[in-house]
Amino acid sequence: MTQTLSSIPADTAPARPSPHHALKVLSVHHWTDQLFSFPLERPEDFRFRSGEFVMIGLPGEDGSKPVLRAYSIASPHWAEELEFFSIKVPDGPLTSRLQKIQPGDTVLMGKKPTGTLVLDALTGGERLWLIGTGTGLAPWLSVARDPDTYSRFGQVIVCHTVRQVADLAYRDFFTAGIHDDPLIGDEAKAQLTYYPTVTRERFETPGRITDRIRSGDVFADLQLPIGFSPNTDRVMLCGSMAMIKEAGELLETYGLKEGSNAEPGDYVLERAFVG
Repeated sequence: MTQTLSSIPADTAPARPSPHHALKVLSVHHWTDQLFSFPLERPEDFRFRSGEFVMIGLPGEDGSKPVLRAYSIASPHWAEELEFFSIKVPDGPLTSRLQKIQPGDTVLMGKKPTGTLVLDALTGGERLWLIGTGTGLAPWLSVARDPDTYSRFGQVIVCHTVRQVADLAYRDFFTAGIHDDPLIGDEAKAQLTYYPTVTRERFETPGRITDRIRSGDVFADLQLPIGFSPNTDRVMLCGSMAMIKEAGELLETYGLKEGSNAEPGDYVLERAFVG
């Protein structure tokens, strides 16, 4: 007798595919007691655009649902590993556990990357500003290692604002290590500028990046014309809600228009992280 679908026992029905990849942690680097990064193995079929984010997390405890959060991918689209840069929140539903991962452990990652911090969401320009606070540096680690970035823009400026000097994760990479990158090392040496600022310790470029934009100090330091121009400058923003809101309003006063994947513009921000 031929079985109908409805007569097949439930336990023989095909399992639903998981919405997540289960990926091995390759290493873990603790920058400070509040910041850490870790690369994961990359599935062969996983494709993304530099600057996009994806959901990552851990299985739920005691059989509960997985705990997932949006994280920018800190690797360029061509990399063999997928790196992530995270803050440690002692009572955070995810990071309180994620900060304890070890090489060989498993981390869940969603299968659908997305986001607006991509070159496709910007129109052409001469100068690209990548402005981030804290772990908002992560997408710039991706965009700054994409060959398309250097073919589209003559100058690339990575601005990273943190509270303490020790929080300037990847500082050595942006000042020297990136120059040895096999794909874009020469371009980065000629076209990339790293501009860190520190808000709570003495530093050669102190204060919030928005204050240094408003005062004109950032332009003077970089020997650039004061202010942003819609004719030459394109900007990406990632980090704290306060910085993104303030910087976005500043850019609008200079005549820059926000872009998106559907309608490219002069600057972009990641609304998934802003709320």
